[in-house]
Amino acid sequence: MDRFERQLQFIIEVDKLKTVLRRTLLTDGSRRENSAEHSWHIALMAPLLAEYACEPVDVGRVMRMLLVHDIVEIDAGDTFAYDANGNADKEARERRAADRLYGLLPEDQARDLREAWQEFEAAESAEARFAHALDRLQPLLLNLHHQGGTWRTHGITREQVLERMRPIETTCPGLWSFVVSSINDVWAKGRVRTLDDLDAMGAPPAETTGTDRT
Repeated sequence: MDRFERQLQFIIEVDKLKTVLRRTLLTDGSRRENSAEHSWHIALMAPLLAEYACEPVDVGRVMRMLLVHDIVEIDAGDTFAYDANGNADKEARERRAADRLYGLLPEDQARDLREAWQEFEAAESAEARFAHALDRLQPLLLNLHHQGGTWRTHGITREQVLERMRPIETTCPGLWSFVVSSINDVWAKGRVRTLDDLDAMGAPPAETTGTDRT
């Protein structure tokens, strides 16, 4: 198989990312978003919000990471962020997916895109940390638009949501007050439960299962 054929094979294969559904709804509430839409959305957010990163970032590099960071979900599925069981083997599933999917490309491009994915996963560079912050912020915005959205549907607590958003606090501290006040506003309206609420009810936090992420 020549170089162009391998590139075309990969291009056609990654179209399947459009079929991987996440838990978050589109802003019009008509349906759940898919992982390809999520990846495009946060890639667009990178140049728009780069000024809020607490350290200089190469925006092009951030966008590159965000465009490829969820490709592995074609095989591995989109693991719900609050699903402890699903996250237990997430790394292994995604590594196998990366072997197959990036392996479709010519060797140099396979190495290049896989390194971008690995950089995102490691979250060690300034660009990867900023990419992670955007990956948290986008579903937050969609859930806020639906008065709690996924959090309300699955009984996620305010504490769980705040902990999930920590990469925003450390990487984009200028946005943290917005995040906290927005979550508090949803909670004040009774849309998100707290650990105290659950204790008062005598119930444990809701079990969250499935292969979709908020």
